[in-house]
Amino acid sequence: MTDRYTQIVNLAPAKLVARNVGLPVPTPLKRWERGAPLLEGRALLGAAPNGRLASATATTLAAAGISAATEMREELRAAAADAGLDAAVWNAEAPEGRFAALLFDASGIESSDQLVELHRFFHPAIRLVGSNGRIVVLGTPPQECSTPRELTAQRALEGFSRSLGKEARGATTVQLVYVAPGAEEQVGSTLRFLLSPKSAYVSGQVVRVGAAAPPPEIDWERPLDGRVALVTGASRGIGAAIASTLARDGAHVVGLDIPALGTDLRAVTDELGGTAIEADVTAADTPAAIKRRLDQDHGGVDVVVHNAGVTRDKTIAGMDADRWRTVLEVNLSSQERINDALLDGDTLRRDGRIVCVSSMSGIAGNNGQTNYATSKAGVIGMVQGLAPVLADRPATINAVAPGFIETQMTAAMPFAVREAGRRMSSLRQGGLPVDVAETIAWFASPASAGLNGNVVRVCGQNLLGA
Repeated sequence: MTDRYTQIVNLAPAKLVARNVGLPVPTPLKRWERGAPLLEGRALLGAAPNGRLASATATTLAAAGISAATEMREELRAAAADAGLDAAVWNAEAPEGRFAALLFDASGIESSDQLVELHRFFHPAIRLVGSNGRIVVLGTPPQECSTPRELTAQRALEGFSRSLGKEARGATTVQLVYVAPGAEEQVGSTLRFLLSPKSAYVSGQVVRVGAAAPPPEIDWERPLDGRVALVTGASRGIGAAIASTLARDGAHVVGLDIPALGTDLRAVTDELGGTAIEADVTAADTPAAIKRRLDQDHGGVDVVVHNAGVTRDKTIAGMDADRWRTVLEVNLSSQERINDALLDGDTLRRDGRIVCVSSMSGIAGNNGQTNYATSKAGVIGMVQGLAPVLADRPATINAVAPGFIETQMTAAMPFAVREAGRRMSSLRQGGLPVDVAETIAWFASPASAGLNGNVVRVCGQNLLGA
């Protein structure tokens, strides 16, 4: 599970040769480390005229203790001052210094001719972003726009941000965050995640933030303190990383996996001070058994992570019915049944979180994986279908869609296939299980009530799929 190419090509002699012959030179990703600042360096805040998100953005920067600068515009300077952000002044006509992050409030752009504001800000600023930089564009969801021209302009932000992600160098990531009118105070959790090393392998994504109850006061180091989290498929790989990350954030983890992996499962949960449930998620009595254990032992559950999954690859012409049925049962139908059981009554507590693991295969499809891609696309449909239902509880449901992640499964791939999977993204490298886990922890946070119905790819902006 080691990307030796990235290690070797970043040595000085090899780097020079690789660049001369046109080979990719991936920049090593900086990931979360205990005690490190949320953002190592300054942030630059810009805005189009008449935007509504600069104040909320400045408030987040100030609360996170991030050093910042803003454009000279009086409106923006006033918003920063009102938010308590002590920001330096940046002059685009004489740009100087380096920045760890660029944030641009594009919510004031109401027509296509005003899209020139993107060029005005990013043309001089993009050159000043350092390695492992962060770029966030903020706008209004197109469906929330008041005129066709405004909708046109705001929808155009997707093409801009995704293209900028492919132009960015040095492991810099680019995201677009659509914030609904009235949801401005919900943006803090999302900005903290996207600016931090926790989002190292997330790029080219569109995140939608909606209105919700005001976010609670939380300890940002342990946002899940006092909460119970169920993680299926927790015995190894991505599941074990999810369990570890949620426990780091303060959750009591209830790990679930099949009895055959019970020893591995107990090793994970014992180390985390959690609880193990050995069960087959496809068994008819499992949903009721999970509900009973959670109610009796913990008084319910706050976070449910549907991670359990299998592959049984064959082209559709050579696939027998058992291969099809097994994958759909484990990856999709079992999740629906478990959700039904936990939503019957109050097992999933108020302001609960359901997070599902989909896949890039569910978005782009994959040769020899019609069963797997069908199941993972179905997970996305389940998220979209349940989101408005859960909003009334209130609760949320979101999904992550991993791309190439360094696991035992990808390590067993043929060399050429493995290398292609690693390099076919804007970051030119594979992700780690912790990258999926950090994204799930962001969705699971009590401060993420404004995130509902999202599907975020953890793929380094894979060049395939939307």
